[in-house]
Amino acid sequence: MTERQIKTESGPGGPRGLVVGSGPAGLAAAEVMAEAGLAVTVAEQRPSIGRKFLMAGKSGLNLTKDEGPSAIRAAIACPPLDPMLDAWGPMNVMAWAEDLGQPVYTGSSGRVFPVAMKASPLLRAWAGRLAELGVEVRTRWRWTGPDAGNPAAQVFETPEGSATVSADATVLALGGASWARLGSDGAWAGWARERGLPVAPFLPANAGLSVAWPKGMADLYGTPLKACTFRAGALQSQGEAVISARGLEGGAIYSLTPALREGAKLVIDLAPDIDAATLARRLAARPAKESLGNRLRKGARLGPEKRALLRASTGGPVPGAPDALASRIKAAAIAHGGVRPLDEAISSAGGLEWRALDDGLMLRTMPGLFAAGEMLDWEAPTGGYLITACLATGRHAGRSAARWALARR
Repeated sequence: MTERQIKTESGPGGPRGLVVGSGPAGLAAAEVMAEAGLAVTVAEQRPSIGRKFLMAGKSGLNLTKDEGPSAIRAAIACPPLDPMLDAWGPMNVMAWAEDLGQPVYTGSSGRVFPVAMKASPLLRAWAGRLAELGVEVRTRWRWTGPDAGNPAAQVFETPEGSATVSADATVLALGGASWARLGSDGAWAGWARERGLPVAPFLPANAGLSVAWPKGMADLYGTPLKACTFRAGALQSQGEAVISARGLEGGAIYSLTPALREGAKLVIDLAPDIDAATLARRLAARPAKESLGNRLRKGARLGPEKRALLRASTGGPVPGAPDALASRIKAAAIAHGGVRPLDEAISSAGGLEWRALDDGLMLRTMPGLFAAGEMLDWEAPTGGYLITACLATGRHAGRSAARWALARR
């Protein structure tokens, strides 16, 4: 890196806005700031924008959940986010995608996807809109913090040297601490703590579960678990999980992460569509000399993956007595080693505590500096909630930043 200093000052024609980070929250902030009339620059430390957004869409981009405001608020359970979700909820997300030329459809579970099923067409259309609005994008620019002599300026390390960008308002959308290789490394938290800002520790969210499987499970790796109810602590989920070499993955497990990372037991109802008493009667009606495997297959209608989980459950050997066997099927406890590490998680909990921010998401001790997205202390299950909330916080911070900038011009 050269020692040459690159300095970009606010232009004389109007207020300037700066956004640091190009995930959904950052791009949403840039969009509303530019629409408000600011000359906006987006700085991204990776070689291209929206890398985590693209990764999230590799297997089908779940944009949002087609449900009412109360349901999405309950799923995320973070009261400070409620007004932002009310202002920019699922209906807004769907209309926004359609307006970008990306039609969407709602699946049977209420999850909303682009018809293209990929993130790349939506991101290209979004980048095109930002370009039309005059938004400039700078990649390979790594933020190092505000300039010591000018709080309104941000300093970056770039391929050409050190760059200082002055702006009337700046939105930080630096992400949480999962998937560091895509840019969300949480390094900003050290800077924040040094300046006395309260930062809740980062924790894995929407993470897989580590399970040391007994011998004989290898043939089932990659097998989905369907028609099960999963419980951990006070949380319960229904959906699909997958048996993997390292444990269990999938949306039904991810939504239990808050309880599992606190050490709660994982309990699986392998036959949720039948009550224990009826199941016990079915098992008792099987021939006395029938093997346990056949009794589970024919009497309880358990497939090979569920039978294997039952055998791997805690509580000793699988009981033969119908009542005890039915109870074990309805509550198969799986010993685990906790959730997977933070960098393997889909998202992270923790971040800037809400008391550090005003209602407009501006840092109380740093006027003109706003924060959005996974930088903030909240978490949400998969199913469209993550992207919806990131877009909502980004737009909220962007609107607040635009008002701040315009008022000072």
